[in-house]
Parts: sequence; C-alpha cells; structure tokens
Amino acid sequence: MPKLVECVPNFSEGRDKTVIGAITKEIETTEGVKLLDVDPGADTNRTVVTFIGTPEGVKEAAFKAIKKAGELIDMRKHRGAHARLGATDVCPFVPVSDVTMNDCVQIAKALGKRVADELGIPVYLYESAATRKERQNLADIRKGEYEGLPEKLKDPVWQPDFGEAKFNPRSGATVIGAREFLIAYNVNLNTRDRKLAHDIALSIREAGRASRDENGQIVRDEQGIAIKTPGILKAVKAVGWYIDEYEQAQISMNLVNYKITPPHVAFDEICRLAAQKGLRVTGSELVGLIPLQAMLEAGKYYLLKQGKSPGVPEKELIKVAIKSLGLNDIAEFDPDKKIIEYQFGARFGPLASMRVADFADETSTDSPAPGGGSVSALAGSMGAALTSMVANLTLGKAGTETEFDELKEVALRAQHIKDELLRAIDRDTDAFNRVMDAFRLPKGSAQQQAEREQAIQDATKQAALVPLNVMQTANQSLEQVLIVAGKGLENVLSDSGVAAIMSRACAEGAFLNVTINLKGIADSAFNEETLNEANRLLALIRINEKKALDLVESRMNGSR
Repeated sequence: MPKLVECVPNFSEGRDKTVIGAITKEIETTEGVKLLDVDPGADTNRTVVTFIGTPEGVKEAAFKAIKKAGELIDMRKHRGAHARLGATDVCPFVPVSDVTMNDCVQIAKALGKRVADELGIPVYLYESAATRKERQNLADIRKGEYEGLPEKLKDPVWQPDFGEAKFNPRSGATVIGAREFLIAYNVNLNTRDRKLAHDIALSIREAGRASRDENGQIVRDEQGIAIKTPGILKAVKAVGWYIDEYEQAQISMNLVNYKITPPHVAFDEICRLAAQKGLRVTGSELVGLIPLQAMLEAGKYYLLKQGKSPGVPEKELIKVAIKSLGLNDIAEFDPDKKIIEYQFGARFGPLASMRVADFADETSTDSPAPGGGSVSALAGSMGAALTSMVANLTLGKAGTETEFDELKEVALRAQHIKDELLRAIDRDTDAFNRVMDAFRLPKGSAQQQAEREQAIQDATKQAALVPLNVMQTANQSLEQVLIVAGKGLENVLSDSGVAAIMSRACAEGAFLNVTINLKGIADSAFNEETLNEANRLLALIRINEKKALDLVESRMNGSR
C-alpha cells in the first residue's frame, strides 16, 4: 500500500454551508489527497472533516484548509456548544499505512511552524507531538477556550509552540498534533436491557467503575472524588446503551489505540463477560472506517485459534475477520467502503488486477509495456505463492507439529513477498512510462534541453532501481523456498522446486532490466554501486536456487 496519513481537522463553523464548502474545496483540489467525510453540527457550530493522502499531500491540504478557515471564520462572532480555541480548533495527523507516529509528529511540527509563520496564528502541539507533558491532553490546552486566550497567552507557561504569544482576534489559536487511529466499534447483545450492557462496559473500559464498600456505597477519597476500580482493557472508552433502530442493547466503544486493544480482543472479552451474565453476543458494528492492519490481525487471530495457518491472502483474512466478528449482523460490511486504505485506491495496479489471459494478451501486443520487467515480477509472485501453498499444506499434518511456528512464519512472509511482487508488475511499467514521458518533454531551448535531460536521467535511475528491488525481494523469496524444500510435505516437493525456479527466473529477468537501464545513465558512481549490488544478489540467488533444487531432488530420490 502507498504511504497514507489521515487528517481530521475540526473547524469552528457548522451552519454556513458556503463556508464549509469553501474550506473542503481546498482539500479536494489538493493532489494526493481524498476527502472522506464532512460532518457539520449546527448546535456545536463545528464541522469535523476527514481526509487521507500522502504525507506531503495531507500536510499541504491541511495548510490550505486552515488558511481558508482563517479567511472565512471570525471567532469574535462564533457561538457554539462545543469547546473551541480557534477557527481551526484542532488538526491531528494519524498514521495509516507505511508511516510511523514519528512521521506524523514531523508533519504536525512542519505544519505548525508554517501556520504560525505565514498566517500569524499561534499553534500548540498536542498528544504525541506535545513538547510538554501538560500539553498532551487536548482538553487541558482548550481550558478557557477562545474567550480566555488573551490572558492565557500572557502566561509564560502557555507560550505557543509556534508563533508569537500574541492574540489573533479573528482566528484564535490552533492545536496541531499526532495521535493513533480511533476506531468507533459497537458490540451487539441479545438483550434490550441497557443496564446489562452498561455493566459490561464498566468492566472493560480503562477508566473502570466506582469502587463500593460492603454496604454498596461509593468509596471516595479525601476530596470527595469517587475511587475507581480500573477496567480490563487499556485504551478503551465504553458505555452501554439501547438502540431503538436495532431493538437491542450494545456496548459502544472508542478504541483509542487499536495497537494496544484491537477490535478482536475487545470482542472476545465482551463475549466472555456476556456469557457470565447469560447473554449472547450476536455480532458487532463498525462506525466509520477501520485500518487494514486491524482487520488483518483479527483474521490471523481467529485462524490461529482454529489451529490453522494465518499465511493466507489478504482478502481471505478480511473474510475471516468479518465472519468472526459478526460485522454483517445489523448492516452490510463492505471492505471497499469500510477499510480506510481501500478508500484511496485499489490494492493492486491495473496490470496486476487483470485476468491471466488478458495480461498475456496485453503483453503480446506491439506496445512496449508491460514487458520483461513486469513479466519477471509476475514470475516471482507465482514462486512466492507456491511457497506459501507448500507451507500451508504442510502445517497441521501428522509429524509436523514441531514445525508449526516456523512454517506459519514462512507462509506469512511468502504472502507478503507475493503481494510486493504483484505490485512490482505495475511499478515496472510505471517506471518505463515515466522514462518515455521524459523523452517527450520539449527541447526547443537550452534550458528545456537541460531540464529534459535531467528528467530522463532521474526517470532512468528509477527504472533501474525498480528491478533491483525486485531482485532483493526474489532473494527473500528464495530464503523461504529453502525452508519448505527441506521441511515441506514430500508430495508437494515438486512445487517447492518450481517455486525456486520461478524465483530465480524473476531475478534473472530483473537483472537484465537493471543492466539495460544503466546503459542510459551518465552517473558512473550510481551505475557502479547499482551493478555491484545486482551482481551480488544474482550470485546469491543462483546459489540459493541450486541449494533448494538439490534439497528437492535429494528428498524426492530418497522417497522412492
């Protein structure tokens, strides 16, 4: 999947559709970004916007939206039920795919500096981006709200992280930060009794419930504050309620860090507690979107509980997760609409998504792409697929019990390698097309000629690096083949051999694509470094293929 970041800015306008539309248009027209949701509230006079995109795309879209909000929203006239500090009240960045929390912290800091420098709006950093412990909590920063901001800025303790401690009467201040993805998740019970649902909620939520003495009275501290007994699950907020539409009670949760408590852990714990009360869990409901990783981990978890291999295709893991969590209980769960990464684009490119016959037909025409690079990547993906197949067929068979953990990891790694090589089918063709696009650039003037030549060199380097990466991935694949060649079932030894051959074929083809592209690159240092690495990989791959085939032949001959 591409690098993806979610951004959820909150703007202090929930009534004027023209203003809201103008702000969201800034997001929609930014390259590399997709607007997912616009949720205005009239009573709160606030709009929550959700969009995803590349790190650079979301950073740019967020700045443009904050700038537009500053132009159109006058905080001196703002009234609403929700606490707020400025025209753009809060703007968090959330890691989604192939980005870290630290990446989002850096985005938050870069945006905060730009907002302060260019727009004159004081900026506070919060959550993971906070520079001080007392600024981690958004509610603490918001205390006093917009009306109390002039005095707050005079306090040295509340100097902004970016910008002058100078009150901006029109825009107020903005809080920018980085946080984990919040999953809104409800579990359904076969009861209408809200109290039963809420009792389970009190048991699981991190905040827990008020402690009581032997007389059932709430125990309080010296300040009269109720003493809490912590709940079972960390990073979980929960409440029990009754939904008229569904005619059943639910435990409604915010999983504020699904990496600490994922949906499947919360679901199973609720099932356990519900059974103790004579209740049944009928399924669950996802409100909004969910990261792909959370669904994949759920699928793996339930397959392992069944004693089966989790090293299966992504779509199969998602099917298992949907069934196991009962996500279709009260409404259809469509992965294409509910999984956030799938909102931004297809899992694979157009070539990898083709039917086999159509891909072969497309390759056979007089168009230069797809060509040998894409075909090599396809061959490698088939080798990895066979490796996963052998590992999965071997798992659980009599006499292989001690190999379960190792073969499980082989199946998982082979699935990942297979997907990487399938994506490389389109990456190779895209790289070739970028080279062709560079050659088509104008060359009428000396400057145009220089710019064209630089574009050709840059695109050709990328065209060489794509197959080099394919070689690296093919080598990882052969490392897994070696394991199944030695430990896979005897009746699928031939499949291990084919996996080795396909992996080497992939690498040999990729090597040819590396070398032919190097011929068009003027950077001798780049050429030497790239060729040395390609030669090293090819030598290692040939050795590993021979080892795997020798293992296969030895075991096949020994079994006769």
